Amino acid sequence: MADVKTGNIIDDIVADHREFESVFTEIESAGEPRTQPELVEHVIAGIVRHAVAEEQYVYPAARRVLPDGDKLVEHEIEEHSQAEEVMKAIEKAGTDDPKYDELVREMIADIRHHIEDEEEKLLPQLREACPAEELGKLSEEFHRAKKMAPTRPHPMAPDRPPANKILGPGAGLVDRLRDALTGRNT
Repeated sequence: MADVKTGNIIDDIVADHREFESVFTEIESAGEPRTQPELVEHVIAGIVRHAVAEEQYVYPAARRVLPDGDKLVEHEIEEHSQAEEVMKAIEKAGTDDPKYDELVREMIADIRHHIEDEEEKLLPQLREACPAEELGKLSEEFHRAKKMAPTRPHPMAPDRPPANKILGPGAGLVDRLRDALTGRNT
């Protein structure tokens, strides 16, 4: 996935969402996701990085600046957790498992729902509540976090600061080493 840097966290997140949607459309056009395992792995790695970066920087900012920030963020984190469970199931299943295609379709539906929620509720409020300088700073932190983030789902990993900021880079390093050893294109 290209790491689009706009200098505004809201626009960065939306750019990632459009990339995910593009890959989803490509996977769906193949008919059976099992025929596109490289694309499935690629989009999972991108989604995991994106989610980790949101949890480390964007969601804490939303909690701080939005009147209903805690409620909105808890909902988003719950959606991340659900999607991560499905992504882990895809990883465990492999393309030979009869459930693989169904799991990929479930992941796509979950992520589409999450994108819709974020873009309709959280992101417009965050854009309104944060000054441009803060949105720019969040953009920088988001991209830095994505570079260090894990590339594989870790459903049991912490999803709230400070633990996720401490453990995330270590898991990311292990994942990148594992990706290199297995030839996984992330």
